[in-house]
Amino acid sequence: MSPQPTITPSILNCDIAHLAEELDRISNADGVHVDVMDNHFVPNLSWGLPVVEAVTRSTKLPIDVHLMIEAADRWAPAYAEAGCQIVTPHVEACQAPIRLAREIHRLGAQAGLALRPATPLETVDSVLGELDLLLIMTVEPGFGGQSFIEAMLPKIKRARALISERNLSLRLQVDGGVSRAIIERAAEAGADTFVAGSAVYQADDAIAEVAALRALAYGHHH
Repeated sequence: MSPQPTITPSILNCDIAHLAEELDRISNADGVHVDVMDNHFVPNLSWGLPVVEAVTRSTKLPIDVHLMIEAADRWAPAYAEAGCQIVTPHVEACQAPIRLAREIHRLGAQAGLALRPATPLETVDSVLGELDLLLIMTVEPGFGGQSFIEAMLPKIKRARALISERNLSLRLQVDGGVSRAIIERAAEAGADTFVAGSAVYQADDAIAEVAALRALAYGHHH
């Protein structure tokens, strides 16, 4: 049985000059997804620790930070210390993912691990038991507003099968191109935590959009 579906909108394309108001627009979400990019791991620069700290001060929602940055072993612990509920570095940027997951736990946060679309699930096979969340990227990380890569649906299914086989309770998150049209298929494949950026922030009524996405995900809850 997968965990109940959760919707964690990404603030990547929100109006950062009005951060508090933009966070209020998604007050019914299950959490806030904050994308940190360093212009090295991905070809884009977003924001870092100061903005994450501002987000923690501006919302009561749990914060899930997605670190698209090099040298994750060195930088990820600071995000746990900053009060993020879940800290998700990329496996491709970790030297010692098990040690890092344990360090994130020691600092009081949950540990996630993210995979780029082309990275096989085998790379996290031995780490799954240490994690609270596995993030399958369904676009190439770096920019908001991209289309969902269809070939990722079988990868989500395989990840769900691995988690079930081992009787683990980690969440399976998808990020990239998640919209009303996509969320049902991703939920059917076994995802339970959905990052939606453009779909939520470009909607006239973000609260209604979050509710609609959640209802569609619930319809396919296993």
